[in-house]
Amino acid sequence: MEKWALVFPGQGSQYVGMGADLFKEFGAFRDVFSRTRDVTGMDIAKICLEGPQGVLDQTVHTQLAVLTFELATYELFKAHVRIGTAAPTVAAGHSLGEYSALYAAGSLRLEETIAIVQARARRHQEALPPGVGAMAAILGLDHEAVVKVCKRCSLPGELLDLANLNAPNQIVISGNARAVERVGEMAREAGIKKFVPLLISVPCHSRLLREAAELFSGDLAKIAFQPCLIPVVPNYDPSRLHSPDCSRELLQRQMVSPVRWQETVERMTALGVRTVVEIGPRKVLSGLIKNIDRHLRLLYVGDGEALLKAASSL
Repeated sequence: MEKWALVFPGQGSQYVGMGADLFKEFGAFRDVFSRTRDVTGMDIAKICLEGPQGVLDQTVHTQLAVLTFELATYELFKAHVRIGTAAPTVAAGHSLGEYSALYAAGSLRLEETIAIVQARARRHQEALPPGVGAMAAILGLDHEAVVKVCKRCSLPGELLDLANLNAPNQIVISGNARAVERVGEMAREAGIKKFVPLLISVPCHSRLLREAAELFSGDLAKIAFQPCLIPVVPNYDPSRLHSPDCSRELLQRQMVSPVRWQETVERMTALGVRTVVEIGPRKVLSGLIKNIDRHLRLLYVGDGEALLKAASSL
């Protein structure tokens, strides 16, 4: 069998009604949501299925909603493809999705994964007052050009950072809201083909979250990471792999550092991967991966029909 990878998207892939068909059909899917409620005291299933969107989009809800969906869907997928006999070669996740990847690799138990992501979401939510931070996607400029734009639009006390290095000519910026707005105002002048403000109020992967990352290190210290059964490529430094010795450091640094997704995909292909399976509420990473390496075969699992199709393809 050809080598294949599991990947999990992060915040921004959520929508009201996600998982409705899986929730109705599979008791194992519902069970994971029940366990999330037991750990957090929050009815994440109701938020996923009924919303409203504004509630789902709150970081403290979004992160748990996307995580729980991915863990529950992975459990169904694992049962359908018998992963024990056809294990993936490697796993990775985009930002929040890195926690799903660690769960899939056996580094974290389900309750531990839920608890640490709830702590992460809380640190994000409490980091800054609403409206202070913002994020936006920039299409059509390379890395060097985006760095120059960010330097032009940053002022003392109004910082900008590169948050996601997603694919060639697709980079997400993060920082103070006014600085992000200035980039949008000069988009045409800078040669930006498309400037897309993101519906995320927290400036993820920026220096504005330094204090939150320091607090989060205390949360991570309570978690007992186990050796990964398959390699997990970290966002912070794709040249490394997760292990009990370094996972805490990698996850803390992830909060204030860019998600190096293009390098992550390139690392997976260097390991011989030829097929990538994306598990998440929406098909988000497949488009990025196609722009990085169009020779990879892409499968997606996000609903019942897609689950059966992906399982049969493997």
